[in-house]
Amino acid sequence: MSDTPGHRSDQHHGHDPVRIGIVSISDRASSGVYADQGLPALQDWLGRALCNPIVFEQRLIPDEQAGISATLIELVDLGCSLVLTTGGTGPALRDVTPEATLAVAHKLMPGFGEQMRQIGLRFVPTAILSRQVAVVRDRSLIINLPGQPKAIAQTLEGLRDADGQSLVPGIFAAVPYCIDLIGGPYLVTRDTVCQAFRPKSALRGAATCPPAR
Repeated sequence: MSDTPGHRSDQHHGHDPVRIGIVSISDRASSGVYADQGLPALQDWLGRALCNPIVFEQRLIPDEQAGISATLIELVDLGCSLVLTTGGTGPALRDVTPEATLAVAHKLMPGFGEQMRQIGLRFVPTAILSRQVAVVRDRSLIINLPGQPKAIAQTLEGLRDADGQSLVPGIFAAVPYCIDLIGGPYLVTRDTVCQAFRPKSALRGAATCPPAR
């Protein structure tokens, strides 16, 4: 199922354009039982965090392993440098997002899953039950995220104290350099939302970025 594929975010056009796949995986949301919250949460956070012009490829699909794998392959083939999924990563019988993601992987990126669980454990002990994974397929980075909008933002952005100092780094700080290494566009982040890390040898120089919406 497609949910407004090819939506373009209103971004600053002095940076490399990027195509990003966002996938919400839920039996009930995809069948219309309740409104999906995952896609709006992903689009909102990415729109605030990235300075690049973004074309979003959005999909809202049920918890079916073959369908999830097919959707991920489709988005990579469409040229998405980054694919983020939300939902279906717990231990319940219908939670098969990690299996579907691993089935299409060319390389595993276990550090992302490790850090996601460390962030989640700051809030609830049941975060240890999460099974999020990250993989590389061709020139695309695919990451499984939690299902709740607040948890999505915390996982991507990390945790800060009252003075704005980082307590736990979010996983997105490592995403731009990872995409550099696999041959994708040069992603520029807004430091007020998420400060990307690159070694000095990988920096392109000063990059301007308008304020977040």
